[in-house]
Amino acid sequence: MDLRLENITKRFGSFVANDNISLNVDTGKIHAILGENGAGKTTLMNIISGIYQPDAGKIYLQDTAVKINSPHEAIKLGIGMIHQHFMLIPQLTVTENIILGTANNWRLNLRQKQQEIAALSQTYGLEINPEAKVEDLPVGIQQRVEILKVLYRQAKLLILDEPTAVLTPPEVESLINILRQLAAVGNTIIFISHKLEEVINLCDTVTVLRRGKVIANTNTQDATPQQLAELMVGREIALKIDKSAPSPGEVILSVQGLQVADDRGILAVRDVSFQLHAGEILGIAGVDGNGQKELADAITGLRKIKTGKIELPARKGVGYIPEDRQKMGLVLQFNIAQNLILKAFKNLPFCRRFLLQSAAIKHHTTNAMQIFDIRATGEDIQVSQLSGGNQQKVVLARELTGEPDLIVAMQPTRGLDVGATGAVHSRLLTERDRGAGILYISTELEEVIAMSDRIAVIYRGEFVTILDADTATVEEIGLLMAGGMTRENI
Repeated sequence: MDLRLENITKRFGSFVANDNISLNVDTGKIHAILGENGAGKTTLMNIISGIYQPDAGKIYLQDTAVKINSPHEAIKLGIGMIHQHFMLIPQLTVTENIILGTANNWRLNLRQKQQEIAALSQTYGLEINPEAKVEDLPVGIQQRVEILKVLYRQAKLLILDEPTAVLTPPEVESLINILRQLAAVGNTIIFISHKLEEVINLCDTVTVLRRGKVIANTNTQDATPQQLAELMVGREIALKIDKSAPSPGEVILSVQGLQVADDRGILAVRDVSFQLHAGEILGIAGVDGNGQKELADAITGLRKIKTGKIELPARKGVGYIPEDRQKMGLVLQFNIAQNLILKAFKNLPFCRRFLLQSAAIKHHTTNAMQIFDIRATGEDIQVSQLSGGNQQKVVLARELTGEPDLIVAMQPTRGLDVGATGAVHSRLLTERDRGAGILYISTELEEVIAMSDRIAVIYRGEFVTILDADTATVEEIGLLMAGGMTRENI
């Protein structure tokens, strides 16, 4: 299905989110949309999928002008969107999630629907158990459910918003193969990502947006990651992390024989022991779901431990950057100023005689927005209205302003563009050079190697080994992450 956009413009008050955007996507092609957080990518996709209406411009499908007044209208036209945050109901089965909202008759033959979905999944190589509950499925399989949902509704144009942000390397490889197969049989795919190597590897063409405008339309084979990064941010950018040699100091975190259970009471962290020094970054590499979250929650006091010991002689407390900024890091309906003082609103200078001091709060917020480059029109803007990168900067500003001795950074760059990712890395390296000890937990393997001084590999809740980051390789760590090697055969 050919898609053509001509001069699409969308305003929110005085803010122009999309400014005269024109682009073409041909049938059977995979087309990337690149841009910084807040460049207008999601707004544009919401227009194509019927969530927003453009203020000006035209949309053509197969050279016919169309009006897409709702998501229901979009799906009737063959357009399906797979959102970054999955729209699934965990308590329902795969089949129930896929058919939800499609059956018009009173008599539902669930067995027949399960057979239809099993056949559909085999046709597209999206192997799945139609009877499984979604809450029991790994993230990569949940994404297959989202793709099957739009294919079941006979979508021919698929929009994927940051589809690999929460996937492990094997799941990414599986998704890339699936998308190539979908394109080969005539589906058109729009792929939004911040991962430049991924875009060049997968996509045929790319449109780069900056501040709501098209900066470039090009073939990916004619581009390099460096060129695309510079087009996105409008300046030279270093994709390579440049860090000084570590100067480890005293032990600021000691963990001995730690065992921690998950929410279901199943042991998620098994006999973990390590020490973290001031002035170093200890990276934790592992496939999602191997105990990283439970370990981080236990160290930051959010989860009880079963056995073992956590010693924190830290004098200035702990900064915690949680993996989900929207669920755990922020109160979305609060404004920037309120989010920045969440952990300190009872203390001077923000509170005096039980009354909040608005002048002190405003001064603190103005400083934080300047230091951490939080881009917004004012401190009273709700954080729900900020881009992902700016939301993450609010979390960083709150957690790092007090110069904590220990920083636990869990997936700190998930879903961020190259500019925002660079800002997060730069800030964490500044904290390390100041003397903070940092636990850096991420499924982005290259990132863990580049940021860390030492790397602990976690598999099924255990530290398989701790490596020197200077000599560790992606292949070696990848094998360890997958359980291919153990302490005994290293």
